[in-house]
Amino acid sequence: MSVTMNRRQFLKGCAATGALGVAGPGLLFSGSAQAAANAHDTVVHLFLRGAMDGLNLVIPTGGVDRGFYEQARPDLAIAASGSSYAALPLTLAGGGDTGFGLHPSATGLRDLWNDGHLGIVHACGLATTLTRSHFDAQLYIDLGTPGQQSIGSGWMGRAWDSQPGASGSVTMPALAVASRAPASMLGSTKALAMASPGDFELNSGAWAWQSTRPDSPAGLRGVNQTLASLWAGQTGLELGGQRADAALRVVAQQDYSALPANWPTSTFARQLWTIAQSIRFDLGLRYATLDLGGWDTHDGQGTAGAGYHYYQNKIVELSAALSAFYAELAGTGHMSRVTVVVQSEFGRRVRQNGNGGTDHGYGNPVLVLGGAVNGRRFYGQWPGIDPEVLSPYFGDLPVTTDHRRVLSEILIRRMGNPNISAVFPGYSGYSPLGIMQGTDLTPQLSVATAATATSAPSRGTQHHHLMPTSNRGRVGVSER
Repeated sequence: MSVTMNRRQFLKGCAATGALGVAGPGLLFSGSAQAAANAHDTVVHLFLRGAMDGLNLVIPTGGVDRGFYEQARPDLAIAASGSSYAALPLTLAGGGDTGFGLHPSATGLRDLWNDGHLGIVHACGLATTLTRSHFDAQLYIDLGTPGQQSIGSGWMGRAWDSQPGASGSVTMPALAVASRAPASMLGSTKALAMASPGDFELNSGAWAWQSTRPDSPAGLRGVNQTLASLWAGQTGLELGGQRADAALRVVAQQDYSALPANWPTSTFARQLWTIAQSIRFDLGLRYATLDLGGWDTHDGQGTAGAGYHYYQNKIVELSAALSAFYAELAGTGHMSRVTVVVQSEFGRRVRQNGNGGTDHGYGNPVLVLGGAVNGRRFYGQWPGIDPEVLSPYFGDLPVTTDHRRVLSEILIRRMGNPNISAVFPGYSGYSPLGIMQGTDLTPQLSVATAATATSAPSRGTQHHHLMPTSNRGRVGVSER
């Protein structure tokens, strides 16, 4: 049968080839779509792009820092108590007060904390590179090389490529739920970018012609089958087509379903549902990443209360989706092998600005949740927000824990990957915080790699080591 394709159909096929060409020739059919819990771990990295205001997510509720917080944010401060919109207390397992609470809309995160599945790292971020640029800070985190942008691969791509025992036959080891591959997965030929499973369908034109079906007329070959036969050679275009076709068939084989009725309906929740299903399918998924933007709250940030509050709505979106994601994977027996990291490129300034918002800052909380997290505890060093303490840092909360330290512990204790030098070139300051359960391995560090990665910093970037000058105001923090 001859098949005539119009321009739109041809472009859709070419787009699939281009977008999926990085998927690699090993992306073939998977096993059962409803497999048992995986024998391997999966890391899910959620990037809150735009610089989330961590001081109004994890709120000082007691001690001297409470007074400093209220002075700095007369219009944005979340009440410590006495209101239905007061901070949700964060207590230790024994009931002790930590001196901190969560935004009142973060009830899902509060429940995960109380159940011992959520840990929070204080004042975390880019410890060796200062920048107020969203683009630079995001790229440094995605690449895993603070101060250097010339490296051609991302930290998650290198993590898979350096994974001990990694097999070329794994179907889908790395997934970005996005329209294009993020910088964190650059350099890996096995990373797949998929905004939605529905995008992986060549479904233009008449429905009956799209694919060969049981009720198709005898001898009919659908467009999908015909295209697959056209990609049989060894040219670059044909090899790319083979990889695209393999990816299309893998996704089509899985039982991706509509959003459950008990889930929130935001786009972010739908994207997390795609990751949850991909973890449940027997695809070998080790690394997944997803963005949630909209955190650049220079004006009209809002606080907590009745009526419209922009920031409050963002916290609802984040917390509700993460709660549903955790419940889904816990209910299917997978969450014991899943670790979720939630971070932003930097925090906001301690003091509110004149437009009802907050400007770019530095230190920020990093959330780590999962079945293997030693939760209901704070980690790292809380320097406090006394203006005298903040003065050397331009009035910002400093970074006291390098975010690579958190990720390295997950790689070592959960992924069994000690090749820290390969994943984070130039980083040599690792020691476990104790936030993850698992076995410690000796980090594999390379002096030569470190020297290469720390040379030639990007223009216009200041480099300082952000160490706290004081622990004044430190309340309820456990440091390992």
